[in-house]
Amino acid sequence: MPLALLALAISAFGIGTTEFVMMGLLPQVADDLGTSVPTAGHLVSAYAIGVVVGAPLLTALGSRVPRKRMLLLLMALFTVGNLASALAPGFGWLVAGRVLAGLPHGAFFGLGAVVAARLVREDRQARAVATMFLGLTVANILGVPAATLLGQHLGWRATFLVVSAIGLLAMAALARLVPPVPVDGRQGLGREVRALGRPQVLLGLLTAVFGFAGVFAVYSYLASMTTEVMGFGDSTVTVVLALFGLGMTGGALAAGPLTDRALRPTLYGSLAALVLALVAFRFTVHVPWLALVTVVVLGAVGFMTTTPLQMLVMNKAKDAPTLASASNHSAFNLANAGGAWAGGAAVAAGWGWTSPALVGAALTAAGLLIAAVAGLLDRPGTGEGASRIVAGSPLGDERVTEAASPASGS
Repeated sequence: MPLALLALAISAFGIGTTEFVMMGLLPQVADDLGTSVPTAGHLVSAYAIGVVVGAPLLTALGSRVPRKRMLLLLMALFTVGNLASALAPGFGWLVAGRVLAGLPHGAFFGLGAVVAARLVREDRQARAVATMFLGLTVANILGVPAATLLGQHLGWRATFLVVSAIGLLAMAALARLVPPVPVDGRQGLGREVRALGRPQVLLGLLTAVFGFAGVFAVYSYLASMTTEVMGFGDSTVTVVLALFGLGMTGGALAAGPLTDRALRPTLYGSLAALVLALVAFRFTVHVPWLALVTVVVLGAVGFMTTTPLQMLVMNKAKDAPTLASASNHSAFNLANAGGAWAGGAAVAAGWGWTSPALVGAALTAAGLLIAAVAGLLDRPGTGEGASRIVAGSPLGDERVTEAASPASGS
């Protein structure tokens, strides 16, 4: 694998750390800024809003910018957003900092996935994309727990200062390791928008919204389940979250080769496994050791869905995949927000702390149904055709190979 993927993974590590660390810092932020924890929870939503808005907007604005330069600009914006968060004089300014830090998230991952795929041969594209996402999973194992502990001992501002430093390190790695990847002169915003409107792309995005929502219906309340249902103390929450991150890493490692071999079967299998794991968690959560095992499985099968979903929209967008790839991260963040809301609604209705698992299973089952319908419609003669994302020239060769596509299960 090219060293450029390491630069992308370092960037993903920083982005993943700042995305999820706020969940562990809410009490410290609320105390320091004189607000309540529920109000401080809007900081999580602020970041998600930044992602949803920024992914299509920044991708559109940068459609003519050379790929490497655009990656550097996006990581610079990420760094400024985290620095602004660290220096925020009040709650409103911190909200603005979180929105600013979230703006480049989807655009970076969307463009990064396209660049990663173009650095390798066709038969290794999904593995390249999964390698970039490894940075995101490692963030949940190391970055988020370490940043949470740092914030608890030195203050939450120190956490965002460290994340800003990671952003600077990522920019240096991108500048040094990523080769120039120019934009094809034939590509433009109109072409990207038309690609985004293709039925199979839209169905792929809808699959992400529902399928991945099941993960966050549980993950958002995993800390409360740990103390209220599993019977562990507060100090164990970090361990449980790290176990979830270990599962995510395993899922990412497995997803790449499987997706390269057979995209749709990998997507169907991971979504079906996620439904079963969520249903099982409803019962295993009452047995501590079984609960911990299930947490690892949930992380693995949940994150195993991300690579095939990413590759699906990129493949179906064919020769203009950047906007579709970035929009997929808007879909993932809508899934995060929607899953958290649905799980919280079940708890608020008095159904108990285990109810988010069943709610999540229902959401993921809906995603599996949408994926199955899309697969049935994606047949020879439907006009969608098999395709692969652009093959691996770091010099910007934008040719599309109409070869056997993993999207058709080959």
